[in-house]
Amino acid sequence: MKKQLTMADIAKIAGVGKSTVSRYFNGGYVKEETKEKIRVVIEEYNYKPNTFAQSLKAKETKIIGVVVPCLDSTVTSRVLMSLDEELRAAGYTMLIMNTAHDHNLEIENIENLQRLRVDAIILSAISMTDELKKVIESVDVPLLVLEQEYAAGVSIINNDYDAGYKMGKYVADKGHKNVLVVSVNEKDIAVGVKRRSGILDALKESNVDIVDVLESNFSHHKTYDCAKEYFKDGIGNIDAVICSTDKQAVAVMKVIEELGLSIPKDVSICGFGGYETSNLLKPRLTTIKFDSEKLGKIATETILKMIKKEEVEKLQSVDAKFIEGESVYDMN
Repeated sequence: MKKQLTMADIAKIAGVGKSTVSRYFNGGYVKEETKEKIRVVIEEYNYKPNTFAQSLKAKETKIIGVVVPCLDSTVTSRVLMSLDEELRAAGYTMLIMNTAHDHNLEIENIENLQRLRVDAIILSAISMTDELKKVIESVDVPLLVLEQEYAAGVSIINNDYDAGYKMGKYVADKGHKNVLVVSVNEKDIAVGVKRRSGILDALKESNVDIVDVLESNFSHHKTYDCAKEYFKDGIGNIDAVICSTDKQAVAVMKVIEELGLSIPKDVSICGFGGYETSNLLKPRLTTIKFDSEKLGKIATETILKMIKKEEVEKLQSVDAKFIEGESVYDMN
């Protein structure tokens, strides 16, 4: 097996300058006779250029950094697939950085991407902390925030309040009067504040008698533990549980089933996400699905305009689709 050559090796073997080889790979002017000399060496030694290193030396890297809170989320996966398809069609490559819901790692990832000289950054933010805002302000490449509203910059959000209101109204219209809302910390403005507020406002306007809030996070395990503790003495008067995500809903369903109770006859459960697996649950989960594919498409269109320094809308939103399953009982 022949040893992998460097550009300096190619220059020496071809009898040309290293700068000439560099121009050859970067599309600069090189005489046809010289090009042929370089091509012969490349073919003989099966040289494969480091395209990533090349991009870092170019004015445009054609790489867009994408920072996401996790890689095990169905919604995140949908958004990434849509982004990848749209960006590839535009000639760009994604460089994905996972934060694992760690705020410090989120900031490190943004700073690392800037050092790598990506053309732009798309950030699916965990929450808009003051520290994160300062880092965003210091970034000298276009940066687009997804799924959290960023007043000082450009962001694309899901219409969480309206989605929450729609679900709260649906549960109330089905005659439920004692509702538990499983939410997340209010540091997450999108889900912990706006989605929760939509649910609570709808329940209040519909004169639901009792509304309790149980705070968890986005993980199945944490929600299972929280629900297990909450229902340790049984479900009491609770006749419906509205979860902030389908993953939370699955965890609560497990707890209810372990109590030997029936869904939805004994207690109704619903969520947000519209995962394909939610349709396989027994009973099928009533949920709300955000258009992640559309979010990815709008994000691509927006970030490309930002790279070209074209005017973009400061705030755009994506609507959701209500999916009626079999997990909410009609008590009327």
